[in-house]
Amino acid sequence: MRDQHPRPQTPLIDPEKCTGCGLCLTVCPDQTLSLSGGKAVVSGARCLACAHCRAICPAQAITLPNLEHAPLFHTFEADNRYLPPGQGETAQLVRLMLSRRSCRNYTNRALDPLLLEDLVRIGATAPSGTNSQGWTFTILPQRPAVETLGNLVGAYFAKLNHQAANPLLRTILSLLGKPALANYHRRYYQAIAQGLREWAEQGRDRLFHGAPAVIIVGSRPGASCPKEDALLATQNILLAAHTLGLGSCLIGFAVAAMAKAPKIQRALGIPADEAIHAVIALGYPAEPYQRFTGRKPITPRYFLG
Repeated sequence: MRDQHPRPQTPLIDPEKCTGCGLCLTVCPDQTLSLSGGKAVVSGARCLACAHCRAICPAQAITLPNLEHAPLFHTFEADNRYLPPGQGETAQLVRLMLSRRSCRNYTNRALDPLLLEDLVRIGATAPSGTNSQGWTFTILPQRPAVETLGNLVGAYFAKLNHQAANPLLRTILSLLGKPALANYHRRYYQAIAQGLREWAEQGRDRLFHGAPAVIIVGSRPGASCPKEDALLATQNILLAAHTLGLGSCLIGFAVAAMAKAPKIQRALGIPADEAIHAVIALGYPAEPYQRFTGRKPITPRYFLG
């Protein structure tokens, strides 16, 4: 799904509505706004299109052209009322986070493409560095498309396993200060070989676990922190998928393959200048979990200056 809306450059301020309260000035990260004649005006050349000014204006005097004020969803009705800090239910938020699990068993039930589009829109509500919103989302809505990606990823790892099986090559590269192939052989070679055999002989999907759909999260060039932006959007998708009755799983092997084999992106119609940061398997889960799992103990580090 490509961004069809150009990024707005500056807010529009209705002088008839503006009361000159100055609140918009206090939240503008680029100091784009100032007061002139008792009214807010655009005086700077930069604008992040963050719309903080619009969100804080009590007189509703500010708009930003070409910017959706609230996403529109197909499969549920959103509550578009602003939720002030301190009014959310922290306990339910944490319950959702603890309840969401990586799913590796799916039913054969197909997903509504509109549901997948809603997940993309939910992903795009995440914050992004300098509000660049430079993420991209590619939807594989049906099982045949997922299998196409699986075959491409499998071909990449079959080639990598062939190289890793050569002890002389592993040794030479390690002596040259390039131990990646030897490390791969030690950690992944056997499991990958087994997975490839099971797919070829039994049709068992050890990569996507039989998921009927996939969302690929990437980024266009130009963002200040594209990987972080994409992963924040990914987390939104994972949590929202759980509330919509879906299971999800991040497929790291697919991300690694796409980083090394550009032809996989080309085969999926993804432009070469995009970077891929997450591949999310999605489907209706066939896993009747009953309770939370644990987490490793955390000891935070403090710096007191």
